[in-house]
Amino acid sequence: MEGYPNAAAKFSREANLQPQQDETSIRARQEIQSFIHSGDIQAAIETLNELDPQILDDDEALHFSLLRLQLVELIRSSSASGDDIGPALKFATDQLGPRAPGNPHFLAELERTMALLLFPPDKLEPQLASLLDPDLRRDAADSVNRAILAKQSARREAAIRHLVRMRAWAENTARDKGLGLPDRLDIGLRGDEPDGQSGRLFGVENGHEPMVTN
Repeated sequence: MEGYPNAAAKFSREANLQPQQDETSIRARQEIQSFIHSGDIQAAIETLNELDPQILDDDEALHFSLLRLQLVELIRSSSASGDDIGPALKFATDQLGPRAPGNPHFLAELERTMALLLFPPDKLEPQLASLLDPDLRRDAADSVNRAILAKQSARREAAIRHLVRMRAWAENTARDKGLGLPDRLDIGLRGDEPDGQSGRLFGVENGHEPMVTN
């Protein structure tokens, strides 16, 4: 699900399980995410369309977010090299302009992105500077990955990631309510437990109840 077929295969072997993975799909998702992380959004869109053209056709918000990210990358490139901003303006006019007027959110995002052209990169307000943050690429890559998995009727998130998020939410909620929790709660994944039981996921750790796993 997260795009690590070699790790999944190794875990399967060590757990004596039959691997259940479509490596072709995993490799394609991996390639698309790699393109997005490197800023080559055009290649990511083309590869995604080769994998399944219906994904972007059926999800206007995802398609717009990728095109907006492609515009950001064009603006980033022109700012870094001092090149003409013409390609960025043409892309915004041809690709994003027709999609924005009918959707207030799209229009607001396009206007915010175009504001990058008005200020030097080192003098951007935080709201605009966030558009150049690598988090934007990561969020886009995660959204595309989830969309592909949803289209393939697969689970969209690894269960272990969901568990980690639930644990963090529970701890933060408890602390917000003033409950006296220690700064760090062990979950028994270390191999140096006093009783010699490695990886005690279900026992009580340090006097606290174990993490819920079902």
